[in-house]
Amino acid sequence: MSAGNRKREFERPRHDIEYVEGWGMAVGATSRVFRPTSVAEIVATLAAARADGVSIGLRGTGCSYGDASVNEHGHVLELTRMNRILAFDPATGIANCEAGVSIEQLWKTILPHGYWPRVVSGTMFPTLGGALAMNIHGKNNYAVGTIGDAVREFDIVLPSGEVRTCNRQANSDLFHAAIGGLGLLGVICRVEIETKRVYSGDVEVRAKSTQTLREAMEYFQAHKATSDYLVAWIDCFAAAPELGRGLVHDARYLRRGEDETPERSLALAHQDLPKNVLGVVPKGEVWRALRLLNHDFGMRSLNLAKYLAGQIEERQGPHRQSHAGFAFLLDYVPNWKWAYGRTGKRGLIQYQVFVPHRSAADVFEEILRRSQRAKIVPYLGVLKRHRPDPFWLTHSVDGWSLALDFKVTPESRDRLWRHCAELTRLVLANGGKFYFAKDLVISNTDMVAMYPPEKLATFLALKRRIDPDMCFESNLSRRVLHGLRR
Repeated sequence: MSAGNRKREFERPRHDIEYVEGWGMAVGATSRVFRPTSVAEIVATLAAARADGVSIGLRGTGCSYGDASVNEHGHVLELTRMNRILAFDPATGIANCEAGVSIEQLWKTILPHGYWPRVVSGTMFPTLGGALAMNIHGKNNYAVGTIGDAVREFDIVLPSGEVRTCNRQANSDLFHAAIGGLGLLGVICRVEIETKRVYSGDVEVRAKSTQTLREAMEYFQAHKATSDYLVAWIDCFAAAPELGRGLVHDARYLRRGEDETPERSLALAHQDLPKNVLGVVPKGEVWRALRLLNHDFGMRSLNLAKYLAGQIEERQGPHRQSHAGFAFLLDYVPNWKWAYGRTGKRGLIQYQVFVPHRSAADVFEEILRRSQRAKIVPYLGVLKRHRPDPFWLTHSVDGWSLALDFKVTPESRDRLWRHCAELTRLVLANGGKFYFAKDLVISNTDMVAMYPPEKLATFLALKRRIDPDMCFESNLSRRVLHGLRR
């Protein structure tokens, strides 16, 4: 698009000029931010970008850790004001929503009717549109797949302004490309999604303390046929012979009749997260205490304390926990990311790798060893089990993921990026992939190595066909697709 072809004959949609930041705070840019409330306003926003000769980056609530919703030198279209739940059928559990509806809005609408979203992230605040663009997964990915697997159909506004309805039969190529398509093909504006019937507002949770990473993986394999959720916290500081020690949480839905008072547990009040930590400290202030521990010695100590607490939790046996309490661990401490710093190029990145089952244990152990040798140890590690899905730019594999939170400072940034590049070569050599909702370090050459050539070529051909003027871009797309798009 040429800035010299600007047109002013239309009324410019309302917008704000804001600093748009990735959730991890390590990257951001100032943009004009448009917040449409209708499809007509989306189309007007596209026209405004064409008139200004710039591209548009799409944004939900900005929960992607990296640069997926940052669009330096361009506009940003944020969908949070298109947030109506259009319909919900308690007989089928099918919800019809505008794409700006958050996971929180969805579960609070459907839970009193005895339903829960089939797939949720570790935070309840992403929008459905953003969740589809990143094709989010949860702690039950090995059992039910990604959020895309729960979607029946969606409407998408193309760069031309045309609105198409996409499902597995109609516009199937666009359906499978836009889910997980990084927001590069159009604006998803309506989502029809299936939800899960539940008979209680609680799940039954078991804790298993594990002395090594391999022990945790063996537990997953032994229980994945009978468990509805499996997730493990990993202590990345622990070295051999306890390399990758941690704590597995194994949860299952309660069967009909197991909860003697389902009307109580299905009530929204039962799902409220605690207002205080340890019953005393207001949770909104906890990040300040965490900031005092936000260094290697402090986080090593905190990880050790969590490991010891996990042994106690295991001895206490199974317990019941609300769906929200189990699912949304990242929401227990508001703004916990501020413990990593709030100014300059400080913050965190999450480096999440997906590796096929055959080599995952070896690769993950080597990642931990190399990080310890380099003295760049992740402050948090999370292990999950996965299954493949049919979406074109999927991150999923028949295998495992390890998500690692690395601290970013101006002094450590270059060294951390070099370390991640070294780890990326290891992951790609073993058939691994990466998750773009978290990524800030993958390059275009890494992107090429991640996918079969025909799969990436097919996606790029569709992009050229429906968006020849590159209306939709982001810092992420420019980073991972640079030189590949034409």
